[in-house]
Amino acid sequence: MTAVAPSRASFIEAQVRAAFADAIVGKFPEGIALLAVGGFGRGDLYPFSDVDILLLVEYERLTAPIREEVSRFLQLLWDAGMRVSHSVHTLEECLTLDENNVEFAISLLDRRFLAGDAGLDARLEERMPQFLRGQRLAVQKRLAAITRLRHGKFQNSIYHLEPNIKDGPGGLRDLQVIHWLRKLGAEDEDGDLTAAREFLSGIRTRLHTLAGRDQNILNFDAQDHISGRPAELMRSYYRHARAVYRALILKLETVESAASGLLSQFRDRISRLSNSEFTVSKERVYLRHPRALEDDPRLLIRLFLFVARHGIRLAPDTIRRLTANPPAVEITWNDWKEILGARHALAALRAMQASDMLARVLPEWLNIEYLVVRDFHHRYSVDEHTIVAIESFDHIDDGRFGNLMSEIEDGALLRFSLLLHDIGKGGGNHVTESQRLAEGIFERLQIPPAQRAHIRFLVARHLEISTIMNSRDLDDRETARLLADRVETVEKLKLLTLVTYADISAVHPTAMSPWKREQLWRAYLAANHELTRELETERIHQGAGRPAFLEGFPTRYLRTHSTEEIASDAELAAKAKERGIALSLEQERGIYRLRMMTQDRPALFAKVAGALAGFGMNILKAEAFANNQGQVLDSFAFADPIRTLELNPGEDERLLDVIERVVLGKVDLDHLLRGRPRPILPSRKAAVAARVSFDQEASSHATLIEITAQDRPGLLYDVARTLTAAGCSIDVVLIDTEAHKALDVFYVTWNGGKVPSADEAVLRESLLSVLGA
Repeated sequence: MTAVAPSRASFIEAQVRAAFADAIVGKFPEGIALLAVGGFGRGDLYPFSDVDILLLVEYERLTAPIREEVSRFLQLLWDAGMRVSHSVHTLEECLTLDENNVEFAISLLDRRFLAGDAGLDARLEERMPQFLRGQRLAVQKRLAAITRLRHGKFQNSIYHLEPNIKDGPGGLRDLQVIHWLRKLGAEDEDGDLTAAREFLSGIRTRLHTLAGRDQNILNFDAQDHISGRPAELMRSYYRHARAVYRALILKLETVESAASGLLSQFRDRISRLSNSEFTVSKERVYLRHPRALEDDPRLLIRLFLFVARHGIRLAPDTIRRLTANPPAVEITWNDWKEILGARHALAALRAMQASDMLARVLPEWLNIEYLVVRDFHHRYSVDEHTIVAIESFDHIDDGRFGNLMSEIEDGALLRFSLLLHDIGKGGGNHVTESQRLAEGIFERLQIPPAQRAHIRFLVARHLEISTIMNSRDLDDRETARLLADRVETVEKLKLLTLVTYADISAVHPTAMSPWKREQLWRAYLAANHELTRELETERIHQGAGRPAFLEGFPTRYLRTHSTEEIASDAELAAKAKERGIALSLEQERGIYRLRMMTQDRPALFAKVAGALAGFGMNILKAEAFANNQGQVLDSFAFADPIRTLELNPGEDERLLDVIERVVLGKVDLDHLLRGRPRPILPSRKAAVAARVSFDQEASSHATLIEITAQDRPGLLYDVARTLTAAGCSIDVVLIDTEAHKALDVFYVTWNGGKVPSADEAVLRESLLSVLGA
C-alpha cells in the first residue's frame, strides 16, 4: 500500500522530464535547471498530490525570455492531468533568506535535480550548506512557529474523531517537519518512526483512491471502507500519531529554547527542582534511578505527584521506560486527591495518558481509551473529551463561572467526577454504565461515603442541566422547580453547573458559545433562586402606574424583564399603535435580540422566523406574549454565524425593513428563503431521523412539543407555520443545533389551554410531513 507514493513519483518524474525537454531544453540548454521540491522532491507523491517543481534560473534577466516556454511546459503537464505547483527563482534568491517567505527556504531542503543545466544545480548544491549554516536558527524558528500555528488549528490534539492525516498533529506533515529539522541540524532523539510513516502513508493513499481527489480527512465513511474494524483502525492511528507528535514536540521545544535566552534561563531555574529521585533537564522529568521502580513501585505515584505540583512533562526516555516495563502499583484515594488537587493536575493526567499508565492505575479507563463514538457533534475520542473537560477548568474566561469555581472547596473531587462521567461509554446507556463502574471504583479505592455521594450524584446527573437548558423555558417557574428538585442543594448545583460547563466545553472548540454560556448561567440562577427563595405569591398582580400594554400579559413577563426593558417595550407599543408595527434590534455578548410589537395576525411568528432564516441567522430562542388588546410582543435571540450584520454597515436596517415587509405581507417569504444554501452533511451516515414528542406535564399552562430533525434553511418557519395552521399559539421556542441536527422545543397552547391529547397524533403526522420524515 505504501509503495504507491514512490512509484507514482517515478512515473511523474519521467513525464516531467520529457515535457521539460520538449518545451525548454531545445531553446535554452544552459542557465535553466528543473528541480523537484516538496513531496515530489522527496519522491513521496500520493495519487492526487500536487507536483511541486522549481525552475532555477541563473540570472533575473532570463525570466522574461523563457516565459512563453514555461507556459508551454506547464500546459503539457496540466494536459497530462497533473496538479502542478511551480515557482521560478534565481540562484541568488535561493541563497537569500526572505523573512516574508521562509517557507521557500524550507522547500529547498527537499530539492532534487531533474533536468536542464546540471552545472547551475551543482553551484546551488555547493553554496547551500554555507547558506543553511548561517540561517539555520532563523529557518528553524520560523518552521517551529508555523508548525505551532498549524497544530493550534486542530486544538493541539491528535484525538480527533475524523482526523486530518496530512496536516493534523501527529500526521504526515509532522513527519516532514521532523525530517526538515534533522536536515537543519536538530538533535536526533526521535526513535524509530518507520511504522508510523508506513501506516499514515498507507491511509493517505487509500483516502486519495477512495475519493478520487486530494482528500486527507479520515472521516467515518473512509474508516468503514478502509477497515472492517474501524475502532481498531482508529486505535492504531492514535498510537502512531502519538509517537510522531511526541517526537516532534520534543524537537520544537529544543529549537524554541535555542532561539530564546529567556527560555534557557527558565530551563536553568526549573532544573533546580531536581531531587534524589527525579532529574529535571530541558523542561523534562527523568528518573534518576530507573531501576528503583522494581523495588519501589510507589515511586511512580510520587512521579505523577511531582508533575502535578510543578507542571513539568515526562521526558521521552521516562515514557519509554514506563511503557516498556510498567510497574504494578495500586493508587489510593488519597493519592488521587493529592494529584487532582494540585495546581498542575492536568499535567499529571497528560503524563499518565502519555505513558499508558492511566489505564493501569484506573483499569476502567480501558473502556474509553482511544474510543471513537460516532457522534457528529463531538470532535474528540472519548478519553480525550474527558481530559479536555478537566482542562477547561484551567481556562475559564467568564468571571461568573470563575467565581463559581473559586467557591468549590474540593477541586479534586470535581475533577475525579469528570474523570468518571463518561467512563461507561461504548455501549448501551453510558450514564447507567458509568454509575455501575463508579461503584466498583468506590469500593476498590475505599472512598468515604460522603465523597462517594457527591461523585455518584455528578456522574448520574451530569447531563441534567444541559438537557433542561436545551429543552425547557428557563423563565418558566416549572423549569426552576424541576431543576431545584433534581439538584437538591445549592452546593450540588454549583458542582453540577461546573461539570456541565466542562462537559459542553469539551465537545468541540466552539461548543461553549456565548449563547450556551448565557443559558447555563441563567439555568444556574433559576435553580439557585428556587433553592434559596422565600415564600412568595405565584403571580404578580397588576398595579397602578404600569404601562397599559401589559394588561393581559402573562405574569412571567414581569418576572423575566427589568424595569428598563419594560420601558423600552412600552415605547415599542406606542410606536406600533402609530405605524401598525415597531421593531428593535440590540446586540450583547455576540447575541442579537430582536423585539417586535404589532397586532396579532395569522402565521406572524412563522413569518419572522422565516425572514431571519432568509438572512442566514441562526435562531436560538423565541418568545411570544399577547395582551388583551390583541397586541403581540415577539422576541427572537439569534446568532449571526458569518457576521453579516457586523461586516456590512446598514445591513441591520435592511434586516428590520425586510422583517416589517414580510409581516405586512409585502414580501414573498418563500422567494426569500430559496436563496439560502443548504448545509453540507459530513458523511452519508449523517442523516437524522425526524422525531416529534409531546410532553403534557412539564408546564402548568402549555404543551411542550420536542422536535429532532435534519437541520435545513427555513426549518423553524415550516414547523411554526404547521403549528399555526393547526390552531396552536406559540408561546416560547428553544432552538439548539448539534452539527447538522436541529433540536427544537415549542411551548404551545390551544384555545388558551394545552393541546388535547386526542389531537396529538394528527399534529405529529403534520409535523413529520414538513420535517421530511
